[in-house]
Amino acid sequence: MSTARDKALVRELLATAGITLNGDRPYDIRVHNERFYSRILRDRELGLGESYMDGWWDCDAIDQFLDRVLRARLEEKVKGSLKLQLHLLRSRLFNLQRRSRAELVARQHYDIGNDFYAAMLDKRMNYTCAYWRNASTLDKAQEHKLELVCQKIELQPGMTVLELGCGWGAFAKYAAEKHGAHVTAVNISRKQVELARELCAGLPVEIKLQDYREVQGKYDRVVSIGIMEHVGYKNYRTYMEVVNRTLKDDGIAFFHTIGGNVSTTTANAWTTKYIFPNGMLPSIAQLSRAMEGLFVIEDWHNFGPDYDRTLMAWHANFERAWPQFREQYGERFYRMWRYYLLSSAAGFRSRSTQLWQVVMTKPGREQPNCRIVDVSVPREVREPVMA
Repeated sequence: MSTARDKALVRELLATAGITLNGDRPYDIRVHNERFYSRILRDRELGLGESYMDGWWDCDAIDQFLDRVLRARLEEKVKGSLKLQLHLLRSRLFNLQRRSRAELVARQHYDIGNDFYAAMLDKRMNYTCAYWRNASTLDKAQEHKLELVCQKIELQPGMTVLELGCGWGAFAKYAAEKHGAHVTAVNISRKQVELARELCAGLPVEIKLQDYREVQGKYDRVVSIGIMEHVGYKNYRTYMEVVNRTLKDDGIAFFHTIGGNVSTTTANAWTTKYIFPNGMLPSIAQLSRAMEGLFVIEDWHNFGPDYDRTLMAWHANFERAWPQFREQYGERFYRMWRYYLLSSAAGFRSRSTQLWQVVMTKPGREQPNCRIVDVSVPREVREPVMA
């Protein structure tokens, strides 16, 4: 197919989403390289992201552009290349999230620099969705998220908590400082573990450099906030079995995860290659099958639109801080990271992706309240509790 015909087809597809090729609205794209049209028809989302990184096109509001693309479901109208089909086949044939591959995402994404993430995130360094109800700043919204988790699991002073995947220790520190919990947290990112240990020094918190599949012991509460996206569909049952094995019979389990509307076996090809190697989003069907026979679902909460607002806040921080990182990371990284944050925001804005918090208990346990007090004024925030 000729470049002219490819351009005409792309123009027609974009028009169905209300986007004008080389138009002047914030969500219109300006194309600088005529090879762009064939590339995105061949490589779909991978070609779109890579061509942006290569400077082949620009857009004043990438989040608005991709929101329109996703709402129009344009990806379903482009078949894509054999390379993308092989990407899908590989995820079906192999366990891409097996233990020997688990550290890849840590090296490529989470270990790129604690100072970089400190500049982009809130003061507690939460790298997961904030809870914006009754909050007007990122710091407050992330504090409310942490309090929301503590209330959902009915956390009390002196309880033991296992956190699977702990980031920079934001939840572990909050649970120990504000609720008097004793937290054991595991993580495979060396740089995150180093800083988490520093931030949690002096608290009843132990941070281990360990894969979630290797944990031992019994705990009153088992929590994960943002690890399920790295578990992989071949390992969802293993994850649930680990939680079942480490949770006391009268305990409460909880996970916070991004989720997809349909069951898949892989993730967006661009995101997998450049941002989260071997990552993928679970569906409700996949998660429910994994927990079947092990847990009772007590509460399933979706506040996906809050992630749109969180990502836009991170993007604003990133843009503000970029001058100090430009020389270290370079222009291609800037375009990659900008595309990552804004395309992710578009996913939540278009409702293509969701944010779930799920509370689970073992069968036979008395049903917990799962009652949420106003998280904007929790007693524990005003008066720290130490056990």
